[in-house]
Amino acid sequence: MQGLVAMFGAELLLPIQEAVAAGMNPVKLTGASLFTGSMREETAALAETIVPATDTPGARDAGVAEFVEFMLEFWYPPADRDRFLDGMARLGRFCDAEYRNPFSRLGANEQIAVVTGLMEGANPEFEDGGRMFFEHAKQLTVFGYYTSEIGMTVERRYLPVPGRYDGAYPYEKVGTLFTS
Repeated sequence: MQGLVAMFGAELLLPIQEAVAAGMNPVKLTGASLFTGSMREETAALAETIVPATDTPGARDAGVAEFVEFMLEFWYPPADRDRFLDGMARLGRFCDAEYRNPFSRLGANEQIAVVTGLMEGANPEFEDGGRMFFEHAKQLTVFGYYTSEIGMTVERRYLPVPGRYDGAYPYEKVGTLFTS
């Protein structure tokens, strides 16, 4: 997890920084009940658009929606959590108005167009066109993906120390195992 923190640097969202500093184990993300089924599906669809399945599994396979729900419920201050949930609601309103369907039911090309509009700040539902919401969703998605077992073992080079996948195992200890 420390490697991902370094990758994002100062841009890393404070709740994620606090979770990492407190030693949150990304493998044991249980007990969250913030989302309804449809909210979880919309979050999963957005995450999958950001990190799609290709020749490797995507965000949906990695359980990123569950990671996002866990982070929002247990690590986010209420105002930040509400800001993200409001962004998801705005995204839903835009998709309903523009496509008459929720984001999760859009075709892949439509989902990419919607996310591109957020990234470019062109979504009229948001004061800033959606840029801040997109950056927030992207950080949660990328961090959730690369701290999942799939992200760590399939996407990244993985050294199986201590002999099994352990998402909370500190990276800096890996190098010291072979130097003494």
